[in-house]
Amino acid sequence: MADTRWLDDDEQRAWRAHVGSMALLFDQLDEDLQRDAGIPHTYYLVLAMLSEAPEGSMRMTDLAERIFSSRSRLSHAVSRLEERGWVRRTACSTDQRGQLAVLTEAGLSTLRATAPRHVESVRRHLFDRLTPEQVVQLRDISEAVHGPLAASRGAAERDRRRRAKQAGGRAGDR
Repeated sequence: MADTRWLDDDEQRAWRAHVGSMALLFDQLDEDLQRDAGIPHTYYLVLAMLSEAPEGSMRMTDLAERIFSSRSRLSHAVSRLEERGWVRRTACSTDQRGQLAVLTEAGLSTLRATAPRHVESVRRHLFDRLTPEQVVQLRDISEAVHGPLAASRGAAERDRRRRAKQAGGRAGDR
């Protein structure tokens, strides 16, 4: 394909280093959480995001977006967290189709017990390896990539919901 903008050597090296380091970092964080708390990283993210939400409650759709998860994957995670008594689902008072995930006291207790080890893991495997200048660069680069991708993803999700609503389908939370 003549119009393909192939990566040059520096871009290829940067791309492969980024993909490899993120895969290894997320695997390590997941392994550490499994060992220390018996939960995968996704479950930790659910608990953490709910703890930061007003009244420990968030619409399932919004929570899925916040943790970069599909709604079905989030629903599975919330079901497992419900089994442990850490999260409960309730109906959304402003949308009959919507559901809220709500952090329980037991879930908050688990998060408080787990957070120090998780933060130490993030620090050890990422931030301790960077200079303060590199932390700023990492933030700037991540924000430059994240912003447009998140905006595009959000627009696509809003468009999908609008089409589903027009077609009479369910576009809300499950």
